[in-house]
Order: sequence, then C-alpha cells, then structure tokens
Amino acid sequence: MKKYLIIIALMHSYFICAQQKQVKRAAIAFLNVENLWDTIASAEYIDGTLPFSHPKFHRSVPIDSLKFLETTEDYKGEWNNELLIGKKVIRRQVLADDFTPNSPKRWGTKYYNQKLANEAKVISELGRQYTNDNPAICGLIEVENRQVIEDLIRQPALAKSNYGIVHYNSFDARGIDIAVIYQKNRFTVQDSYTKEIKIYNEEGRRQYTRDILVVIGLLDGEKIGVFMNHWPSRSGGEAISQAKRNAAAVVLKNEMDKLLEEYPNIKLISMGDYNDDPVSPSLKKHLGAVGDPSELSETSPYYNLMYKLYRQGIASLAYKDAPNLFDQIIISKNLYSKEKITSTYTLFKAEIYAPSYLVNKEGQFKGYPFRSWDGDRFTGGYSDHFPAVSVIQKEYVKK
Repeated sequence: MKKYLIIIALMHSYFICAQQKQVKRAAIAFLNVENLWDTIASAEYIDGTLPFSHPKFHRSVPIDSLKFLETTEDYKGEWNNELLIGKKVIRRQVLADDFTPNSPKRWGTKYYNQKLANEAKVISELGRQYTNDNPAICGLIEVENRQVIEDLIRQPALAKSNYGIVHYNSFDARGIDIAVIYQKNRFTVQDSYTKEIKIYNEEGRRQYTRDILVVIGLLDGEKIGVFMNHWPSRSGGEAISQAKRNAAAVVLKNEMDKLLEEYPNIKLISMGDYNDDPVSPSLKKHLGAVGDPSELSETSPYYNLMYKLYRQGIASLAYKDAPNLFDQIIISKNLYSKEKITSTYTLFKAEIYAPSYLVNKEGQFKGYPFRSWDGDRFTGGYSDHFPAVSVIQKEYVKK
C-alpha cells in the first residue's frame, strides 16, 4: 500500500511571468477535516416558519437550550425541507455526545483548538506555492455546524483572507455537513442551494446523507459554479452500496447539465469525497466524467482531473492496505485549454497535496494520511484524507 501513496507538494506564485505574459492564479481546493466538531452536545432545531435560505431555518443548538425553544410536535416523518414547512421540530444527532469533554474522546477546548490550528495550517498551504496565497475557494468536508467553520476561518493562518462561508445543515444521520469558504475580495456569491440525494437501504428505508452544495458566483469577474460533494459511503461493501453513489452521480449530473444550459459560459468545478474511484461506475458511467481531455465533447463535457493520477497509483486515502483516490475534482470542458495562458480562467494544475507532515511515519499505518483519530484517541494529526487541489490561471491585465 505504502508504495502507492505518492507524496506530492504543490508549488509557485500569484503573479508570474510566463511566456512574456503576467499570470493571475487561483487555487480551488478542498479538505476533509475529519470530524471537526465543537465540544458542546447539540441537536438540530428546524424552524419551518422561516425560508430554507434563512440561516436559522435549520441550525445546531446546545442540548441544554432545547427546553427554551418552541416546538409544534414530536416529528416522526421523513426529514425533508418541504415537509417541514410551518413546523418547529427538533432532530437528534447520532453523535451528539461523542465529541464532549466527558465522552471517551475527552474532547475539550485544548484538543479543539489544536484541531482548528491543524486544519487551518493545511488549508493555508493548498496551492500556495503556485499562487502565493490562501485558496480563493476551499470546500470543507465533515464539519459539524457553522460555528466550527467560523472558528476555523478566524485562525491566524486564514484570518487575513477574510473568508466568507456557505453552509447548510444537512439531514445526515451523524450530523456532519459540507461547506465552502471563499475569499470575499475575489469571489462574489450570487446564489447557493443544496440538492437532496435520496437513498434507501435493503429494506427500502430512507437513509440520510449529505446534500450536494451548489455555489454560483463571480471569481475575479468570471461566472463559475462550485459543487461540493460527500457521497454515500461504502458501508456494507462497495458492490452493495454502489447504487447509492450512482444515485448521487445522477443528481450531480442533472444539476451540472442544468447550469450549463442556463448559463452557457459558466465554468463548473465539482469536488469532494465521492467514496468511489475515478474509474467507478458512478463517475465514469452515470456522471460521464472522462479521464482525458481528448475525450471531451458536447455530449461528454466533464473532465476528471484525478483520473490520470489514479492510473499513476496516486491515492488520497487507504483502508486495509487498499489505496483509493476518492478525493477528486471534476471540471467542465470550458475550463480546459491546450493554450497555457488565455484571457479567461483555465486549468493550470491539479494534484493531491501530501507533504511529509500529513503522512504517518511509523507503525502499521506508515505511509497513510496522518489522521486525527485512532479510535477515541486524538493523535494530534490532521485528516484521514489527503486534500485535493486545482489551480486555474489566466492572463493578468493591469488596469
């Protein structure tokens, strides 16, 4: 397994002279922050009298505060935004008590602050040696709520970038969400929403997973759409669970196709933990993401930047000595150009970021990502996934 986890570092600068042209670059990346939870036991309070887009429609609330909140019923129905219109209900989380000072994890302020500093350090380095800057846009996987994101972007390594947040609470059974942070001086959000993924177990019962987060806006004046994903896991086995990720792929493809039809010039970037490899049916067949730019066409408009890396043996995680490249970035064909520098943003680089400090150096997990958790023991590590990074560039024209 160890020989497959190739360690890669990203490198260069923000304004660069190349082929007699000055270049402007932006890193668009993401990191699985591996259970970034605060230290307070909480539940989710849903106020269906507010619009879905309102930050207090669906929010995390300390369990001790629930008694002060009005509820209309002890809700037993399906968890769906539309079905909750007009209702005020509480939804309990499976992991509500796991990350608290009195839990077996002994999750207190000291560990929490160390975890925040660790994740901020990694994020601040994504694409930095190519851009000399923090990422313009960064996706986050496995955050508990908006508060932990706010705590994260206040860390010294990130604070100077003045990050904004796009986050929606999901109905995921464990209570984990995905989010996007963005530099407000470079990216202007025009719209954001989530797309629900409906999946079911073998008995036909609904299982709750993370929605796909969609963010549309202007990056340095260019319209782009970002899709943040954390697809259903392989729990129960790859083959048994494959249909769930196929369903997620269909939802993603439909929404990407829709945006391209509505905004023909929009540039799309889909990224996240797909819990499948680039060659899996979900990504190859149902999303239709090709592995080589030569395969791009009007009917196959999506290019998986990690396909070639996967074929080279590069992985972003491993389980029982089996390497996988679940962490991927997929772009629309108008983000690819054979010309190195154009007047609009196109792809410059895509890599898995794995400097030595993110890699376990000893023991049975030598060569694996240096994860934060070994059972209930906080290791001081960073994540059980290596982050994925794309860097886009265009000609810089001085105004």
